[in-house]
Amino acid sequence: MLIGAAFSYAMFQGGFVSWFLFYSFLPFAVYGLVLAVYPLRDWDVTRKLAKHEYNAKETLTVEIQVKRKIFMPIFYLLVEDSVSPVLLNNLTSKKLFFPGFKRTIRFKYVLDELPRGEHAFYHTTIKIGDPFGFMEKEWEIQNLEKIIVFPEYEEVIYNTFSNHYEQGTVASKNIIQRDTTMAAGIREYRPGDRFSWINWKASAKRNDIMIKEFEQRQTEDVFILLDCKEHDAFETMVSFTATLIRSILKKGVQVGFLSTEKEKTVFPIRGGEVQQRLLFHHLAKLKNNSPVSLVQLLESEFFVFQQNTAIMLITADFSKELIKAVSLLAARKYNLNIFLAKDSNKGLSNEELFLQSEVFRSRVRVIPIEKGRFQNAFLEVKTR
Repeated sequence: MLIGAAFSYAMFQGGFVSWFLFYSFLPFAVYGLVLAVYPLRDWDVTRKLAKHEYNAKETLTVEIQVKRKIFMPIFYLLVEDSVSPVLLNNLTSKKLFFPGFKRTIRFKYVLDELPRGEHAFYHTTIKIGDPFGFMEKEWEIQNLEKIIVFPEYEEVIYNTFSNHYEQGTVASKNIIQRDTTMAAGIREYRPGDRFSWINWKASAKRNDIMIKEFEQRQTEDVFILLDCKEHDAFETMVSFTATLIRSILKKGVQVGFLSTEKEKTVFPIRGGEVQQRLLFHHLAKLKNNSPVSLVQLLESEFFVFQQNTAIMLITADFSKELIKAVSLLAARKYNLNIFLAKDSNKGLSNEELFLQSEVFRSRVRVIPIEKGRFQNAFLEVKTR
């Protein structure tokens, strides 16, 4: 329409000015028409990530590469990578280029302090147009990729718990696990079993990996319950849980885990790197949207606990109902410990101190935890 209008004006008006306007506008008009039929589907867009697993607070560098086959001058090119909004954090994942005749374009953007969770890179959008904006073309390239960000943890030294009902709960530095000098039987292999426990003769006979079962002198296994109700300190609780799991497994003790979001998830007590990886993957995706309180969980799921196992509750809600629930379990000779998430430099309130003294009579320990000071929780265990 613009070409026709300019041509009609030149024909009817005549003269140098009108024809000069027509011929001056003609190259831009032709460029817009060519741009209209220019195929964007032939463009190759790739996203490069160094890895797909990160720890919280790490930095991620994303590289976008755009290649095209057809040789044609491009006035401008806008590239935008669609990312989970929680990752951007006031940053941008798009950039404007004036490529001209370039066939390959690369650019990088950096995501700082990755938050815990599973995050997605959905698609990449490219947009081109002419100088006056008469013609614009956009193409969305589907290249879904996901990364998982494990919770942040601290390096701490775990002090194991052993339960003596006559003297109360004490901390022990020694690991008392299986007596590997005497085999009591065999069983099938489970992830986390050591290579040295394999019974080669039995494995050859059954054509399957069989593991020696040893006599257990005393167990120091740990079972962890994480309160997944909505709370401001939930990230601190998840971070402490990751720290606790890592330090326990590093010590050589086995650990189990129970959490509930919309559905309950139970990890049986096991050891080894496989168990840590499974638990960290679960913690990375965990959300604080549980319809069930920790008290309800204790009342309904107590049958999964073993009496010779140290039970550790991680919560930010310290109430009389919780005291009542743990006291009932303590009366059944369960070894319980409560880790209470608190804000930095904010200790227990007077009410919480009173509840702490009440539950201590049932031989249940209440230990406050603060972000960045997780080792203090274990130092308190060590000094008592």
